[in-house]
Formats: sequence, C-alpha cells, structure tokens
Amino acid sequence: MADLDAFRAEVRAWLEENCPQSMRSPLAAEEDFVWGGRTFVFKNPDSKLWLERMGAKGWTAPTWPREYGGGGLSNAENAVLQSELKRINARPALFSFGVWMLGPVLLEYANEEQKKEHLPKIVRGEIRWCQGYSEPGAGSDLAGLQTRCEDKGDHWLINGQKVWTSYANHADWCFCLVRTDTSVKHEGISFVLIDMTTPGVETRPIKLISGSSPFCETFFTDVKIPKGNMVGRLNGGWEIAKRLLQYERTNISGFGSGARLDVVDIAKTSVGMNGGMLADRDLRARIAQHKMFERAYALTTQRAQEEAKAGGNVSHMASMFKVAGATLNQERCELMVEAAGNRAFGWAGEDYTPEELGVTRGWLRSKGNSIEGGTTEVNLNVVAKRVLGLRDTQ
Repeated sequence: MADLDAFRAEVRAWLEENCPQSMRSPLAAEEDFVWGGRTFVFKNPDSKLWLERMGAKGWTAPTWPREYGGGGLSNAENAVLQSELKRINARPALFSFGVWMLGPVLLEYANEEQKKEHLPKIVRGEIRWCQGYSEPGAGSDLAGLQTRCEDKGDHWLINGQKVWTSYANHADWCFCLVRTDTSVKHEGISFVLIDMTTPGVETRPIKLISGSSPFCETFFTDVKIPKGNMVGRLNGGWEIAKRLLQYERTNISGFGSGARLDVVDIAKTSVGMNGGMLADRDLRARIAQHKMFERAYALTTQRAQEEAKAGGNVSHMASMFKVAGATLNQERCELMVEAAGNRAFGWAGEDYTPEELGVTRGWLRSKGNSIEGGTTEVNLNVVAKRVLGLRDTQ
C-alpha cells in the first residue's frame, strides 16, 4: 500500500507538470479524437504534446512490457494511473485500434522481430491501424471469407475485398484475415499485416446516416507483402482472429460517439434542477438506473480483464460484454436525446454547441453498435451455446 501511495504521488506530480490545461476537458466532437499515424493532422498543438509525453512514458499502453515501449505497470499501478487521469478529466492521449486490438495479440502471437517493429510505434501513435475482417459475403459468418493470399515464393500475393473497414482511408497499416487454403474453412485462414501504401490497395468511404464516413470498402488487387508480415503460423489465423475479437467486443461499446458526453450534465442543463435534483422525476430515475448499470458493467469488464491477464479463460465473456455494452451505449444515447429536448434537433450551425450537435449524431452512430464487432444475434447465439449450453433446435 505504501508503494502505491508513493506511485500515486509520483503520477499526480507528473500529470500536473505534463498534462496541458486544454487536455483537461471532455472531448466535444469526434474530430478531436487523436488517432496518430503518418498523416494525422493535430487540431490542437497541445494534443500533439500530450500524445508525445504519454507515449514517451509508455502510458498509452501502460501495462505493456517496457521493452516494447509500454509502461510496464502492474494492474494495481495502472488502476492508480487511470484514477489520476480521471481526477483531472484528462483526455485520452491516443485512440488506437493498435492499442485496443492488435497490440494484445501481437504480444501473444507475434515473433520477437514483429513485436519490436510494430509495438513501440503503436504506443507512440506513429502508425494508425485498421482491421480487415468482414467481407461482402462474410459478415456474421466471418470464417467464410474469400480474400486470397497466395504463396509466391519470396512474397505473399493478396486479392479480394473487405467491407466496413473502420477508418481504412486514414490508416497506415491493416491487420487482415486472408484465405491461404481453400480446401478447409476455419483452418484455411491466416493473419497478415499490410502496409496501406502498398500498390493495389484501394479504399472507398461509406457515408452513414449520421453524416460521417468512418467505414470503408477496401480492395486488394495483386497486393504483394513480405513473407515476414504473416503473424503466427500458416493457416493459424482463426485462433488469432477469435482472440482479437474478444478485445474488440470488450472495447467497442465504449467507443460510440455518445460515450464521451455525460447524460447527467446534459440533463442538468436542459431539464433543470429542483431542490438539488433533476426536475423530471421519471427521467431522473431512469438515468440513475442507467448509471448503476454503467458502473456494474465497468467493474465486471475490469474484473474479466484482470482474470484474463492472470491466465483465466474468459473468452466466452467477450460476447456477453459486446451485447451488454452495445445496449448500454444505445440506452445512454437515447437518454441524452430525450434529456436535451429540442436542443437535440440541431444538425449544424452556430445556434448549437458542439456538445448539442454531438448528441444527435452520437445517437445515430450508436445504432451501428448492434452490428459492428459481431451482430447482437450472433453474439446471443454464442452465449446460448457456449455459456448456457443450449442445443440448436433446428
């Protein structure tokens, strides 16, 4: 306990000295997310400084080993760090699929050369990653993917198409599932890393109802990649894919556009207060219930992550978290739209604050939570079969 107290004092002093004041406020718009990467444009010089400082400490990936650029913190130390970041309302220094999804599987499956090449760049935000999983004919049935990867002796040759590739048009690299054996299904898939500047790679953004275009179609036409870009063994990609999906499904619910806006603050401003409480009694009760669900969800996911790091088998819980997290984020967005009232009607213009504009767009964006990372129906089937042991009646 004394060691943690000393560590907390050290963290607090470092944050006071190194976290810019403008980074101590909630994110007002998705455009403020810092993704990093080769071509990323920082809107605020302080956000660049904040990323550089956190990256240098390894605190964008605080529990990763120091030899790969991480912070090398224990779970207890990381809990202290997160609480101190929350105490000063510090913005995340980096939003990264590399940190959330790719990095953990590289630590588990990659060879030493691949770890040293990619992990430090992820930590420092130097490379932005996207995920090449779903295809037009292989969404819920991901193992049915057909993007071909052929052995050409000194390189791999890739041809095929991916869809719903989040931010592929801005990404530097892609972690991708490809078919290396057409005679079998799950056992014929491999996991490769593709530089998006490679000739033959093309991305086309898909415009959503929210007005943004976070998803893309991605095409691979005679794309050549080095032999060293395959992670794990040949035809062993399905095991890696399942592992990565655990991380994706655990994290995806917190990524919805509405997650950075607080429903209580919106309700206080729009509905008003009466005797220190929200004036609308029914809305107050539903927000309180939602906050309890939110807290319970956070504690449960934290416990599962700690069990996983300790070697526990919690793979089945990823599907449970995905369903619960998607529901949680959608309910949050519904409550924010209701609380904001007619201030949630805005779409653009100076008559509305960035927070108010974010409410409606976040609500529209949250509809995709039931689909991305595995549909709710697919995940419920996984829970039914693997957790509850129910048999298929068809």
